[in-house]
Amino acid sequence: MRILRKEILSEEEKEVLRELWNNEYPARLHLKTSEDFELYLNGLSNTKHYLLLDESNEIIGWTFTFLREGEDWFAIIMNSKIQGRGNGSLLINEIKNRNNSLNGWVVDHENEIKENGDFYKSPMPFYIKNGFTIITETRIENEKMSAVKINWKR
Repeated sequence: MRILRKEILSEEEKEVLRELWNNEYPARLHLKTSEDFELYLNGLSNTKHYLLLDESNEIIGWTFTFLREGEDWFAIIMNSKIQGRGNGSLLINEIKNRNNSLNGWVVDHENEIKENGDFYKSPMPFYIKNGFTIITETRIENEKMSAVKINWKR
């Protein structure tokens, strides 16, 4: 496994990442077209991408950091076939080493369904294990997601 840090993604990488996003995130967060994905990425500022590559240089995980309203935010997506093996912590530690604080939204319930019909498993235990604090008073509730804010500080 190795981590590739990038500021600009190739078109091929974007398509692989959109597929990973749509396979692993809840169905209502889907970015249906390449244009949707492009619009999402273009809406972020100061974005840095970290791609987790396997032995054959296939992307199996992705985290990215960005600036939102003066705060450093992140998102992470792992191929579910490799979850629970320390790969997510590897990516999280990479961005923790490069930031003093990180914020994210986390689905904190088990009601969401993935595109393949499986239930989306809340990653909250993963974030707690990796030193994040749950900011219970800050939630996002809209047609795309129901989630709570998490924060990590150095």
